[in-house]
Amino acid sequence: MTSTLPTRTAQAPARTWTAVLFDLDGTIVDSETEITNSLAHMFVTMGLPVPDDETLRSYVGPPLLDSLRMTAGFTDADAWEALHVYRDHYDEHLLASPVFPGVAGVLERLHAAGMPIALATSKPESMARLVLEHTGLAKYFDVIAGASEDEERSTKADVVAEALRRLQAQGVDTADAVMVGDRGYDTLGAAANGVPTILVEWGYGSPAEAQDAFAVVHSADQLRSLLLG
Repeated sequence: MTSTLPTRTAQAPARTWTAVLFDLDGTIVDSETEITNSLAHMFVTMGLPVPDDETLRSYVGPPLLDSLRMTAGFTDADAWEALHVYRDHYDEHLLASPVFPGVAGVLERLHAAGMPIALATSKPESMARLVLEHTGLAKYFDVIAGASEDEERSTKADVVAEALRRLQAQGVDTADAVMVGDRGYDTLGAAANGVPTILVEWGYGSPAEAQDAFAVVHSADQLRSLLLG
């Protein structure tokens, strides 16, 4: 899909990265249709009007439970009920999301170069693993970190911290790790762990979300060049 992030090339200082963390939705897979359709189903099931498309897209990325409380104004009890309704529906369509063009090639090149790769997503870890296995991409990842089923680990900052911890447990040097994502939420979560972020234009971000990124790329080739030189 075409993103609304500002078009600017990856003009950033040359860096030698020691590990790469990837977001999932909007970065590796184009899951907007499946997620927003499940959100619409959730609102209907909860007896509420379905928000407009822009509002539904804003739910893609951040932890859904938090968004239901803060954006939709749900009580804790209603938020949990809505989350279960959403997951039951989304689980049936989870594997329909296609991989963005060129991304599989970037992962393959990174893996071939010996670059440690981790997934850091706010999607439940079990779901994320299924997506990567279905798309044939799981083999490129040293670590797959996502939200815990009980949502105790759900913020991007917590997930990035967990991904880094697991990489370090494998002996990976994470001193110069970088995050690849599509939302300002990725940038903030990575920054909380001292990690810079490269934002991809093909995702779901807005112009305001790009201001704190290390770089913005508009193609898989640009991303590969920035990660591998």
